[in-house]
Amino acid sequence: MREGIHPKYEAMNVTCSCGHSFTTNSTRGGDLHLDVCSECHPFYTGKQRVMDTGGRIEKFNKRFSMVGGKK
Repeated sequence: MREGIHPKYEAMNVTCSCGHSFTTNSTRGGDLHLDVCSECHPFYTGKQRVMDTGGRIEKFNKRFSMVGGKK
């Protein structure tokens, strides 16, 4: 590989708004501030819930209940 054409790969601090922080390597360098990380995101924590605003799920099920079989 040729010298001097590749960006520097240096350590960077990543901090989430929940307070969780960790160190990783990147060509960006410096600090990175995130809104959501794997420690506080509902998908990764298992605390995800279905938000049924206005009965959308029920409306969908009623509308497409006949598709694929008889009731």
